[in-house]
Amino acid sequence: MRAISVCFTVLLGFVSSAAIAADIPAYIAAAVADPARPAADTTRDGERKPAETLAFAGVKPGERVLELLPGGGYYTRMLSKIVGPTGHVYALTLEEILKQFPTAGDASRAIAADPRYGNVSVLVQSAYAMSLPPSLDLVWTTQNYHDLHIPKFFPSPDLLAFNTALFAALRPGGIYFIADHEAEPGSGLRDIQLHRIDPEVVKNEVTAAGFTFDGESSVLRNPADPHTAIVFDPAIRGHTDQFIFRFRRPVR
Repeated sequence: MRAISVCFTVLLGFVSSAAIAADIPAYIAAAVADPARPAADTTRDGERKPAETLAFAGVKPGERVLELLPGGGYYTRMLSKIVGPTGHVYALTLEEILKQFPTAGDASRAIAADPRYGNVSVLVQSAYAMSLPPSLDLVWTTQNYHDLHIPKFFPSPDLLAFNTALFAALRPGGIYFIADHEAEPGSGLRDIQLHRIDPEVVKNEVTAAGFTFDGESSVLRNPADPHTAIVFDPAIRGHTDQFIFRFRRPVR
């Protein structure tokens, strides 16, 4: 009887995996399999689950995407391949981050200079005076929204003005996608220095700018994360509990 139970569990695992694979569009699967992606990125795919994450965001060929704080470019290359030659990716590094980390924009510039990613442009702007491309289909940021609250980067953040600028840059119906490390429920901004944020803070700030909450994914959830350690702690790094939210600019 136990053997039957084990076999049934294994079978369910195969069915679940097959269902996930069936939900991944071919253009996303191809972008994840892009042979030009560096090994430093592909070795992290198991923990970051890019195919499922990109599919949830709904990014498609031909779209105009603003990637906010692209860091090392983990997602920049994949977004570039998905939107293709008729789309565009704007990689935005904020001046306030560059003051603390002068090389923060180097990866984006290197990707934009690579002819294999010719649809990538680099933007460097202040969070307090953004001038963004219009009619964007998607604003994308992963593991970075909390940084907008860290005082050494942004001494006097105005998230309402910031998110309102993103709202204005998106076309009606456009998506604002945010994934980040979760702090303890009800903690607000207490654990920002751990590079974590209470997801309710994010919901409240983004919807205050006019967005509607459009859904969430549990693909990066980890209930074993105690939410008390800095995300760079070796005991939890790469395995933090992360929320994934999708917001939408209303059509009307």
